[in-house]
Amino acid sequence: MPHTAPDPDLAVRFLTGDEPADSLLSEARRLRDDGHGRTITYSRKVFIPITTLCRDTCTYCTFVKPPGGGGEYLTPDDVLAIARAGDEMECTEALLTLGDKPEEKWPQARDFLDQHNCSTTLEYVVQMSELIRSETNLFPHANPGIMDDDAIAMLRPTNVSMGLMLENISDRLTEPGMPHHDCPDKVPAVRVATIRAAGRQKVPFTSGILVGIGETPGEVVDSLFALAALQAEGGHIQEFIIQNFRAKANTRMRFSPEPEIPYFIRVVAVARWILGAEANIQVPPNLTEDFSVYLDAGINDWGGVSPLTIDWVNPEAPWPHLEQLSAVTCSAGFDLKARLPVYPEYLTEEWIDAELLVAARERATSEGYATVRQPVEAR
Repeated sequence: MPHTAPDPDLAVRFLTGDEPADSLLSEARRLRDDGHGRTITYSRKVFIPITTLCRDTCTYCTFVKPPGGGGEYLTPDDVLAIARAGDEMECTEALLTLGDKPEEKWPQARDFLDQHNCSTTLEYVVQMSELIRSETNLFPHANPGIMDDDAIAMLRPTNVSMGLMLENISDRLTEPGMPHHDCPDKVPAVRVATIRAAGRQKVPFTSGILVGIGETPGEVVDSLFALAALQAEGGHIQEFIIQNFRAKANTRMRFSPEPEIPYFIRVVAVARWILGAEANIQVPPNLTEDFSVYLDAGINDWGGVSPLTIDWVNPEAPWPHLEQLSAVTCSAGFDLKARLPVYPEYLTEEWIDAELLVAARERATSEGYATVRQPVEAR
């Protein structure tokens, strides 16, 4: 398939195994090298779980907890303690993750917000973003769930980037018995609306798909084409995460099969083929034992990797040590470079609030990557 345009039917055949993968993988590597050369990036981050309360009940999630069962908000002191520790470790990203609109389900969430003079959890995220920017050198990257234009505009002065996973474009996954049933914030049209709003607000954005939650190969391909269309429309999706489902204890999907690695490698390569040479395509390195295999499938980024905090969404999967990440990447013939939570090509007046852009450029090299030492990791 040398230099062929992405074709949905052929993409599905690659995923079903009806077409051999060799030509697909070769094309994915060629596209990656054309767009990014031999550079692989990562973001040095701390994970700050603003709240583990949520109004949704996804059947594979262990991040979300009810009140009394671990569901809570971090106080400003909690947030600042994590951020300052990350600052000392030369991190540049404060990943702010939380559940969707918990105040609409839990009285305990409303009580906390009232105590902090916030009408919504999104307002609290704005407060915490401002606190992190005023007290540390970190740059917030908010993943607060569904947002409209006004919410994104409120966060833009303190967040160099934001994100929301599409997960999948299929409404079928919201039907009874499926993983997104009775989850109002997982309705694909609602998530697409947030991604579009970020484009209108000129915010560098992260999105992507979650593979292995009951979708078909055709729905994987449809989701990738949907993301490609959103990027063509707004130009703002700075990175695409291709994430493999991991079954977790104490969830309804704990016995569900995880995607097999050879299949998932094909998904990653199909994503590169559909999304193109310039796309920044990431696979989390902590969700596969031998994560080096994704270098052969066309990725150019490992995402956020923390030398300090756990992955709160996948707490059973520790991050690789940064020394290991570097050794694996370099042994495959690539250069590993730290980046800010905003990619170099988005480090411009068009995409970053003016005052925030000054601070980000001060933390960047002339090429737009992060200027960080490599201190010993806290383990």
